[in-house]
This record gives sequence, C-alpha cells and structure tokens, in this order.
Amino acid sequence: MQKKSLLFALALLMAGNLQVNAQNSTQDSTYKKWFVGSTLYLLGNLDKTNNPEYIQLNVGYRITPKDVISFRFKRSIYAWPIGIPFGPSFDKPGLNYPGHARILAPTLGYQRFWWKGAYTSVQALNAFEKYMDENNKKIGNGYTLYLDFYLGYQFKFFKNRFFFEPAIGISSWPVRTNVPASFKAVEQRWNNYFIQPGFDFGFNF
Repeated sequence: MQKKSLLFALALLMAGNLQVNAQNSTQDSTYKKWFVGSTLYLLGNLDKTNNPEYIQLNVGYRITPKDVISFRFKRSIYAWPIGIPFGPSFDKPGLNYPGHARILAPTLGYQRFWWKGAYTSVQALNAFEKYMDENNKKIGNGYTLYLDFYLGYQFKFFKNRFFFEPAIGISSWPVRTNVPASFKAVEQRWNNYFIQPGFDFGFNF
C-alpha cells in the first residue's frame, strides 16, 4: 500500500513539473535575453541652431524577466547650464555658457520591472568633459557623475521584438570637477537637479 502511495505521489509530482515547464515554455516563447537600442533624443540633431551632435547606444542583458543590466555610451555637445529646466529659459540667448562642453559618457544601469511593463531604473553616467570657449579653444577637462532615476512603462511590439519606453526621470550630479569659472558663474543660478522625460527604444534578440 505504501509503495502504491509513493508511486502515485511521484506520478503527481512529475505531472505537475511537466505542466509547469509547459507553462514556462509558453510564457517564455517571446522572451529575449539581449537588446540594443537608443533614444528619440537623436531627433535633436535636426536642430540647426544648437545641434547637440548626440549619439547614444544602449546594450542590455536580462538577468531575469524582471531584472535588467545595461551599458550605454553617449556622446554630445551642450552649451546650456545643466540645471536649467525645460521651458522658456532653456537654450535662450544670453543664458547659455560662454562656449560649450563636449562629453563622452559610458553609463551603467539597472532596471527593475514591477508590474507588467511598469519599471524603475537607475543609471550612473560617467561624463568625461572637454570645455571649449566661444572661439572653440579648449579651456579645460572635467568629470561629472550623473545619477539618473526613471519611472516608466515598456510597450512591446511585433511579438516582443521591439519596445518603446516612455518615462519621467530626475538627474542629479553628486560629483562635478574642474568646471571652468566662466561656466560655473552661469550654472549658479540654476538647480543642481534636472527633471527630464525618457524616450528609449530598442530591439530584442
């Protein structure tokens, strides 16, 4: 009797395990571990007045369906104070730097999905900066560590081949070194944080 009970329990256990594996197989049929992507901020390169010459490449790996690590590489030029908010003052003549900064910024990130496509993420952006004056002459090198926090939602398309992630984020810079005095003077009137939207998109594989 005990032997029959053990065999019956074993059969139930195996059947349950097969069912769970079948469910996981169905659920993971469109699950992709890797992705590459960029951002709609690239459209800023169409600006003829103050072209940021923006480049961004995102590469990510999904440790689990809910946990993602990523590497981003950014390159850009900016001539406006980093704390100036979007609005009438942004990029307004007379409020910009007396020159511009060129940055190369490798970035490490972590993203956590909480419910369906809703997620939070943190990005540590290491900006290596070259400061140029109004005559396009180099006046110094600097470094800024940006910490970006985002709340967003991922929309999937074409059986999870493509995605789009609108988000709202806040950026702060706890480390900022070797900023030229002329640039610092412009920055002082603005916040030491910046609220910005996110518009990342990508391809899963």
